[in-house]
Amino acid sequence: MENKKKGFIPVMLTPFKDNGEIDYNILTELTEIYLEAGASGLFANCLSSEMFELTDKERLDAIKHVIKVVDGKVPVVATGTFGGEISKQADFVKRVHDTGTQAVIMISSLLAGEKESDAVFNERVFELLHLTPGIPLGFYECPVPYKRLLSAEQLKSFVDTGRVIYHKDTCLDIDQIKAKLAATESYPEFGLYDAYMVHAVESLKAGSKGLSCIQGNYFPELIVWLCDHYNDASLQDEVQKVQQFLIDNMDVMHNVYPVVSKYFLQKRGLNISTFTRRKVGEFTNSITREIETLFQNYTNLQQELDLKLAIS
Repeated sequence: MENKKKGFIPVMLTPFKDNGEIDYNILTELTEIYLEAGASGLFANCLSSEMFELTDKERLDAIKHVIKVVDGKVPVVATGTFGGEISKQADFVKRVHDTGTQAVIMISSLLAGEKESDAVFNERVFELLHLTPGIPLGFYECPVPYKRLLSAEQLKSFVDTGRVIYHKDTCLDIDQIKAKLAATESYPEFGLYDAYMVHAVESLKAGSKGLSCIQGNYFPELIVWLCDHYNDASLQDEVQKVQQFLIDNMDVMHNVYPVVSKYFLQKRGLNISTFTRRKVGEFTNSITREIETLFQNYTNLQQELDLKLAIS
């Protein structure tokens, strides 16, 4: 398991114009950057995409645009559940699937309330599966509106149906990751993609199918490099250096995100506005300096690893 090729699935940003409209020209460039970096798939219409701040039409239009740009090079998954009655959520899942996605992603925290039981959650998942026959699905343990984690037993019961092929994990616990991997190891079509870069290498070695993290919205080629070389005996010093770099810069990359990642991409040469619809806090001068330090430190690491930049 651990020697199989791993993949990076970017959680895509939505570029906006300064007036707040989606900037489809920059979305094209950004999609091409992910592809050039070596992404093995794309997660469109996710939290990094500011999905909760988009209209249904914008969600569908953005997904369609990404799929058109990708042109079959890699699979695309996208969120299809946004709360309300399960029948209503199922209808939107069908609309997202009709755009050409490989799988439609269910937000775990939107299928049951924070105080509702796992039994209620499980019942609604199976209802959604029943109402969307034949559509491949996945889970995202999105931290908004609250984080609802799936147990290994729950995940196995859903994967057992043959319908759930994708899971973006945010539990932040390597032991839980290992339990989920053990529970689903007999399903080669299923993939668990870890979001937590503090234990990225350990997760890949344990059998995660790949990584799906916000760090890929700063330096996608670095995350691809880690997926490619995490188990390369001749590069373990470099692998550990990359792992430590991700650990050391965890806080700065999450502070007023995604504004900071858009600014970082500006530094790399992409003509993307820092405009976001999400209220994430003030992009202060001190945060700006931290991102500029991150940019310089990454430039040094990139040169040391001889990584080809996806933007120049």
